[in-house]
Amino acid sequence: MGCFGFLKAMMVLFNGIIFLAGVAILGVGIWVKVDSGSIFNFLQNIQDAPSELGQLLNVGYLLIAVGAVLLILGFLGCCGAVRESTCMLLLFFVIILIVFIAEVAGAIVLLVFKPMAEKLINQVGTEAVKSIRQDYGKNQDLTGLWNTTMSTLKCCGFYNYSDFTDSPFVKDWGYYPPQCCSNTTCTADNSAVPGCFTALKKLLDDNAVIIIAVALGIAALEVAAMIVSMTLYCKIGSKHD
Repeated sequence: MGCFGFLKAMMVLFNGIIFLAGVAILGVGIWVKVDSGSIFNFLQNIQDAPSELGQLLNVGYLLIAVGAVLLILGFLGCCGAVRESTCMLLLFFVIILIVFIAEVAGAIVLLVFKPMAEKLINQVGTEAVKSIRQDYGKNQDLTGLWNTTMSTLKCCGFYNYSDFTDSPFVKDWGYYPPQCCSNTTCTADNSAVPGCFTALKKLLDDNAVIIIAVALGIAALEVAAMIVSMTLYCKIGSKHD
């Protein structure tokens, strides 16, 4: 009973934290979407703030989705342990298992089917370049998204500056986006900024150890949660029998 009580307490504590985190993230996401007008006005009033900050409002959808998933998981794990509900614990285990399998499958696909992944990236790059040349400088949302990405990663286009050739922006202004050059009016002769795909790949390579450590840590937590939930499920089931 001592071991059972410890596992139960850890399950409640761990999932209680997840539940509260889910509530907080979900609340922030809903607030961002409901009160977007006030947030947008606040962002506009920040001195020297880039116009791309308005794109942060789209993060609200991601926050709502992540918060909802965490809330459901936390509720199932915490309530299942407190009420000693085998149904809730089993559902918690199944959801964590599905997430874990999806993560493992994704890792296997990246490792085993690397050529296929490279082909997919090339297809994405082709569509990205096509979208840039059609809408960059004309579509405000797409323009803001690319400006934010390029400013954050210190990059230019998907491959390089040539992605913007014949885009509405270049046709209207006669030069390339300022992110594509260091400190002068940007033309094809003085653009040496790498593409965002290259910059992102370098960022991932430079932080590969950290990324792997975080991924392994998350996987370990998921495995531990499954073991604890299934242990409680079996012990509670045997008590009822």
